[in-house]
Amino acid sequence: MEEKKVTLKLDNVSKSFAKIENDEVTHALNEVDLTLHSGEFVSLVGPSGCGKSTILRLIAGLIVPTTGTVSVDGKPVTKPSPERGMVFQKPTLFPWLTVEKNIAFSLRMQGKLKGNEDRVHRMLDVIGLDAFKDDYPDQLSGGMAQRVALVRSLINEPDILLLDEPLGALDAFTRMNMQDEILKIWYEKKQLAIMVTHDVDEAIYMGTRVLVMDANPGRIVEDIHIDQTYPRDRSSASFVEYRNRILNRLHFGGNS
Repeated sequence: MEEKKVTLKLDNVSKSFAKIENDEVTHALNEVDLTLHSGEFVSLVGPSGCGKSTILRLIAGLIVPTTGTVSVDGKPVTKPSPERGMVFQKPTLFPWLTVEKNIAFSLRMQGKLKGNEDRVHRMLDVIGLDAFKDDYPDQLSGGMAQRVALVRSLINEPDILLLDEPLGALDAFTRMNMQDEILKIWYEKKQLAIMVTHDVDEAIYMGTRVLVMDANPGRIVEDIHIDQTYPRDRSSASFVEYRNRILNRLHFGGNS
Protein backbone atom coordinates (compact mmCIF):
# COMPACT_ATOMS: atom_id res chain seq x y z
CA MET A 1 0.00 0.00 0.00
CA GLU A 2 1.29 3.45 -0.93
CA GLU A 3 2.36 5.53 2.03
CA LYS A 4 0.10 8.47 2.81
CA LYS A 5 1.80 11.85 2.98
CA VAL A 6 0.44 14.50 5.33
CA THR A 7 1.23 18.09 6.23
CA LEU A 8 0.65 19.30 9.78
CA LYS A 9 0.38 23.02 10.46
CA LEU A 10 0.17 25.08 13.61
CA ASP A 11 -0.86 28.57 12.55
CA ASN A 12 -0.40 31.31 15.17
CA VAL A 13 -1.35 28.85 17.93
CA SER A 14 -1.63 30.07 21.51
CA LYS A 15 -2.98 28.15 24.48
CA SER A 16 -3.94 29.51 27.89
CA PHE A 17 -5.29 27.74 30.94
CA ALA A 18 -7.36 29.42 33.64
CA LYS A 19 -6.76 28.42 37.25
CA ILE A 20 -9.93 27.36 39.03
CA GLU A 21 -9.00 28.77 42.45
CA ASN A 22 -8.36 32.34 41.21
CA ASP A 23 -8.53 34.56 38.17
CA GLU A 24 -4.96 33.88 37.04
CA VAL A 25 -4.26 32.62 33.54
CA THR A 26 -1.30 30.48 32.54
CA HIS A 27 -0.06 31.13 29.02
CA ALA A 28 1.27 27.72 28.01
CA LEU A 29 1.96 28.57 24.36
CA ASN A 30 2.32 31.86 22.54
CA GLU A 31 1.88 32.36 18.78
CA VAL A 32 3.48 29.13 17.57
CA ASP A 33 3.85 28.74 13.80
CA LEU A 34 5.02 25.35 12.59
CA THR A 35 4.81 23.20 9.46
CA LEU A 36 5.76 19.51 9.56
CA HIS A 37 5.62 16.76 6.94
CA SER A 38 5.53 12.98 6.67
CA GLY A 39 8.99 11.46 6.84
CA GLU A 40 10.19 13.82 9.56
CA PHE A 41 11.07 12.78 13.10
CA VAL A 42 10.76 15.95 15.15
CA SER A 43 12.13 16.20 18.70
CA LEU A 44 10.83 18.84 21.11
CA VAL A 45 13.20 19.87 23.90
CA GLY A 46 12.99 22.59 26.52
CA PRO A 47 12.48 23.25 30.23
CA SER A 48 9.44 22.03 32.12
CA GLY A 49 6.45 24.27 31.54
CA CYS A 50 7.48 25.44 28.07
CA GLY A 51 4.50 23.79 26.35
CA LYS A 52 6.06 20.70 24.79
CA SER A 53 3.32 18.32 25.90
CA THR A 54 0.69 20.99 25.21
CA ILE A 55 1.74 20.95 21.55
CA LEU A 56 1.30 17.16 21.42
CA ARG A 57 -2.12 17.34 23.08
CA LEU A 58 -3.23 20.02 20.60
CA ILE A 59 -2.10 17.89 17.66
CA ALA A 60 -3.78 14.83 19.17
CA GLY A 61 -7.05 16.76 19.47
CA LEU A 62 -7.22 16.27 23.24
CA ILE A 63 -7.41 20.06 23.69
CA VAL A 64 -8.09 22.96 21.31
CA PRO A 65 -6.13 26.19 20.84
CA THR A 66 -7.14 29.39 22.60
CA THR A 67 -6.22 31.22 19.39
CA GLY A 68 -4.96 30.01 16.02
CA THR A 69 -5.52 26.69 14.28
CA VAL A 70 -4.03 23.19 14.16
CA SER A 71 -4.68 21.44 10.86
CA VAL A 72 -3.75 18.31 8.94
CA ASP A 73 -3.83 18.73 5.17
CA GLY A 74 -5.88 21.89 5.64
CA LYS A 75 -8.52 20.29 7.86
CA PRO A 76 -8.75 21.67 11.44
CA VAL A 77 -7.98 19.24 14.28
CA THR A 78 -10.90 19.39 16.73
CA LYS A 79 -10.95 15.90 18.28
CA PRO A 80 -8.86 12.73 18.65
CA SER A 81 -8.44 10.39 15.69
CA PRO A 82 -6.77 7.01 15.06
CA GLU A 83 -4.80 8.84 12.37
CA ARG A 84 -2.92 10.59 15.19
CA GLY A 85 -1.61 7.94 17.58
CA MET A 86 -0.19 8.99 20.95
CA VAL A 87 2.21 7.13 23.25
CA PHE A 88 2.58 8.41 26.81
CA GLN A 89 5.47 8.18 29.27
CA LYS A 90 3.74 5.38 31.16
CA PRO A 91 2.52 2.36 29.18
CA THR A 92 -1.20 2.74 30.17
CA LEU A 93 -2.00 -0.84 29.16
CA PHE A 94 -5.23 -2.59 30.09
CA PRO A 95 -4.19 -4.87 33.00
CA TRP A 96 -6.98 -7.39 32.35
CA LEU A 97 -5.91 -7.98 28.73
CA THR A 98 -2.98 -10.06 27.49
CA VAL A 99 -0.18 -8.54 25.44
CA GLU A 100 -1.79 -9.76 22.22
CA LYS A 101 -5.24 -8.43 23.16
CA ASN A 102 -3.81 -5.07 24.25
CA ILE A 103 -2.21 -4.66 20.84
CA ALA A 104 -5.40 -5.74 19.05
CA PHE A 105 -7.69 -3.57 21.20
CA SER A 106 -8.03 -0.52 18.93
CA LEU A 107 -8.63 -2.66 15.84
CA ARG A 108 -11.31 -4.58 17.72
CA MET A 109 -13.02 -1.36 18.88
CA GLN A 110 -13.09 -0.08 15.28
CA GLY A 111 -14.48 -3.39 13.99
CA LYS A 112 -11.31 -3.92 11.93
CA LEU A 113 -9.73 -6.89 13.68
CA LYS A 114 -11.23 -9.58 11.44
CA GLY A 115 -8.90 -10.01 8.50
CA ASN A 116 -6.13 -8.03 10.20
CA GLU A 117 -4.95 -10.62 12.70
CA ASP A 118 -1.69 -10.86 10.73
CA ARG A 119 -0.95 -7.22 11.60
CA VAL A 120 -1.17 -8.08 15.29
CA HIS A 121 1.17 -11.04 14.87
CA ARG A 122 3.58 -8.94 12.82
CA MET A 123 3.71 -6.26 15.52
CA LEU A 124 4.43 -8.92 18.14
CA ASP A 125 7.30 -10.11 15.98
CA VAL A 126 8.62 -6.57 15.40
CA ILE A 127 8.94 -5.90 19.13
CA GLY A 128 10.23 -9.41 19.88
CA LEU A 129 7.40 -10.33 22.24
CA ASP A 130 5.70 -13.18 20.41
CA ALA A 131 6.69 -15.54 23.23
CA PHE A 132 4.94 -13.22 25.71
CA LYS A 133 1.69 -12.72 23.79
CA ASP A 134 -0.38 -14.50 26.45
CA ASP A 135 1.22 -12.65 29.38
CA TYR A 136 -0.47 -9.80 31.25
CA PRO A 137 1.03 -6.32 31.74
CA ASP A 138 2.05 -6.94 35.36
CA GLN A 139 4.20 -9.84 34.15
CA LEU A 140 6.27 -7.59 31.86
CA SER A 141 9.34 -5.46 32.49
CA GLY A 142 9.06 -1.70 31.98
CA GLY A 143 10.75 -1.87 28.60
CA MET A 144 8.53 -4.70 27.41
CA ALA A 145 5.38 -2.89 28.51
CA GLN A 146 6.47 0.27 26.71
CA ARG A 147 7.07 -1.70 23.51
CA VAL A 148 3.52 -3.02 23.75
CA ALA A 149 2.16 0.52 24.27
CA LEU A 150 4.14 1.73 21.26
CA VAL A 151 2.89 -0.89 18.82
CA ARG A 152 -0.66 -0.56 20.18
CA SER A 153 -0.54 2.96 18.74
CA LEU A 154 1.28 1.86 15.59
CA ILE A 155 -1.18 -0.95 14.79
CA ASN A 156 -3.56 1.65 13.36
CA GLU A 157 -0.74 2.84 11.09
CA PRO A 158 -1.32 6.48 12.14
CA ASP A 159 -0.25 9.23 9.79
CA ILE A 160 1.15 11.13 12.78
CA LEU A 161 2.88 9.42 15.72
CA LEU A 162 2.98 11.47 18.94
CA LEU A 163 5.47 10.42 21.62
CA ASP A 164 5.26 12.15 25.01
CA GLU A 165 8.51 11.18 26.75
CA PRO A 166 7.81 7.51 26.03
CA LEU A 167 11.21 6.36 27.35
CA GLY A 168 11.60 8.60 30.38
CA ALA A 169 10.94 5.89 32.96
CA LEU A 170 13.38 3.35 31.52
CA ASP A 171 16.96 2.61 32.59
CA ALA A 172 19.72 3.93 30.34
CA PHE A 173 20.47 0.71 28.45
CA THR A 174 16.82 -0.20 27.89
CA ARG A 175 16.20 3.36 26.78
CA MET A 176 18.90 3.23 24.11
CA ASN A 177 17.58 -0.10 22.83
CA MET A 178 14.07 1.34 22.67
CA GLN A 179 15.31 4.39 20.76
CA ASP A 180 16.54 2.03 18.05
CA GLU A 181 13.25 0.07 18.13
CA ILE A 182 11.20 3.23 17.61
CA LEU A 183 13.47 4.44 14.81
CA LYS A 184 13.26 1.05 13.08
CA ILE A 185 9.46 1.10 13.15
CA TRP A 186 9.28 4.77 12.09
CA TYR A 187 11.81 4.31 9.28
CA GLU A 188 9.74 1.52 7.76
CA LYS A 189 6.60 3.63 7.33
CA LYS A 190 8.16 7.12 7.39
CA GLN A 191 5.09 8.76 8.89
CA LEU A 192 5.43 12.06 10.77
CA ALA A 193 6.74 11.43 14.28
CA ILE A 194 6.86 14.11 16.99
CA MET A 195 8.56 13.32 20.29
CA VAL A 196 8.81 15.26 23.55
CA THR A 197 11.99 14.57 25.50
CA HIS A 198 14.13 16.18 28.20
CA ASP A 199 17.17 14.25 26.95
CA VAL A 200 19.18 16.35 24.49
CA ASP A 201 21.22 13.35 23.26
CA GLU A 202 18.00 11.42 22.62
CA ALA A 203 16.56 14.36 20.68
CA ILE A 204 19.63 14.48 18.40
CA TYR A 205 20.00 10.70 18.08
CA MET A 206 16.42 10.23 16.93
CA GLY A 207 15.38 13.49 15.30
CA THR A 208 15.61 14.80 11.77
CA ARG A 209 14.74 18.15 13.40
CA VAL A 210 15.08 19.42 16.97
CA LEU A 211 12.75 22.20 18.05
CA VAL A 212 14.16 24.05 21.05
CA MET A 213 11.54 25.69 23.26
CA ASP A 214 11.55 28.27 26.03
CA ALA A 215 8.96 29.06 28.69
CA ASN A 216 6.92 32.00 30.04
CA PRO A 217 5.26 31.90 27.61
CA GLY A 218 5.99 28.67 25.77
CA ARG A 219 7.45 29.24 22.32
CA ILE A 220 9.85 27.73 19.78
CA VAL A 221 13.16 29.60 19.84
CA GLU A 222 15.18 27.52 17.38
CA ASP A 223 14.52 24.92 14.67
CA ILE A 224 17.62 22.78 14.11
CA HIS A 225 17.83 20.34 11.18
CA ILE A 226 20.00 17.34 12.06
CA ASP A 227 22.13 16.53 9.03
CA GLN A 228 23.25 13.02 9.97
CA THR A 229 22.44 9.58 8.61
CA TYR A 230 21.10 6.71 10.76
CA PRO A 231 22.37 5.02 12.87
CA ARG A 232 24.08 7.93 14.58
CA ASP A 233 27.35 8.06 16.48
CA ARG A 234 26.81 9.81 19.81
CA SER A 235 30.55 10.48 20.15
CA SER A 236 31.11 12.01 16.69
CA ALA A 237 32.28 15.60 16.41
CA SER A 238 29.11 16.71 14.62
CA PHE A 239 26.88 15.06 17.25
CA VAL A 240 28.77 16.84 20.03
CA GLU A 241 28.49 20.10 18.10
CA TYR A 242 24.69 19.73 17.89
CA ARG A 243 24.58 18.89 21.62
CA ASN A 244 26.58 22.00 22.54
CA ARG A 245 24.44 24.19 20.30
CA ILE A 246 21.22 22.98 21.93
CA LEU A 247 22.60 23.18 25.47
CA ASN A 248 23.78 26.72 24.84
CA ARG A 249 20.33 27.64 23.52
CA LEU A 250 18.85 26.18 26.71
CA HIS A 251 21.39 28.18 28.76
CA PHE A 252 23.14 25.05 30.02
CA GLY A 253 26.31 25.34 27.94
CA GLY A 254 29.62 26.90 28.78
CA ASN A 255 28.91 29.96 26.64
CA SER A 256 26.51 32.76 27.46
